Amino acid sequence: MNSQQFQEIRRKKYAQDLKAGNSWSVFKIMAEFVQGFDELGDLGPSVTVFGSARTDPKHKYYKQAVTLTDKLGGHGFNVITGGGPGIMEASNKGAYKHKDDVESIGLNIQLPFEQYANLYTTKEQTYDYFFARKVMLVKYSMAYVIFPGGFGTLDELFEALTLIQTQKVSGVKVFLVGMDFYSPLLEFIETKMLSEGMIDKEDLELITLTDDMDSIVKDIESSLLSQMQILEDAGLKSTKYYESFSDFLKKRATKEA
Repeated sequence: MNSQQFQEIRRKKYAQDLKAGNSWSVFKIMAEFVQGFDELGDLGPSVTVFGSARTDPKHKYYKQAVTLTDKLGGHGFNVITGGGPGIMEASNKGAYKHKDDVESIGLNIQLPFEQYANLYTTKEQTYDYFFARKVMLVKYSMAYVIFPGGFGTLDELFEALTLIQTQKVSGVKVFLVGMDFYSPLLEFIETKMLSEGMIDKEDLELITLTDDMDSIVKDIESSLLSQMQILEDAGLKSTKYYESFSDFLKKRATKEA
């Protein structure tokens, strides 16, 4: 598909949305949220992985993503991605190796290019609205791992950081994978945003930059109990989400006994 064809498709879609009217759109938005809440609310400990849809399977980032989610799946963590190709496919692929024990989840988006569903999911949903999909990508995860990517990946990174900074979510870890790729960005954040008072020093501590897959898994595991404590302190011990964490620990204890 060339650029002109793509623009024509987008114009038609935009016209259809306008013609449908805002009132009817609300019902579709509600349906996407209801579907997500219903199917993802009791998943148990899960990690969301973000990254480029354009990463080739031969690329080191693709291979690292498979390695990481293979390790996470082996430790009993579900993996959530945007459901498409590239890093998303790689992440689902690693988790899919453990499909009898964990969920490999793909939350796809309807696009006229690039985005097609990968073949390594045990549970999948398709969204029409980016904002509904983004809520589901972050709402039920205890950690976000950000591999190199483009505008969409950076949007998701800063969305996650904003949610944590403003305490809309608590106790969630953010890992950046790709030291060569992300070091200039972190330098900008420190030398410009921090030095000019746009963020606080504590905000820098929200980000862990590493290429060590084992350390990511270890840090995620160590944060499990602290996140359960946060839920308890918030009076959420009776929720499905808390119960899924508790069940996770019980199953692990039985398996290790």
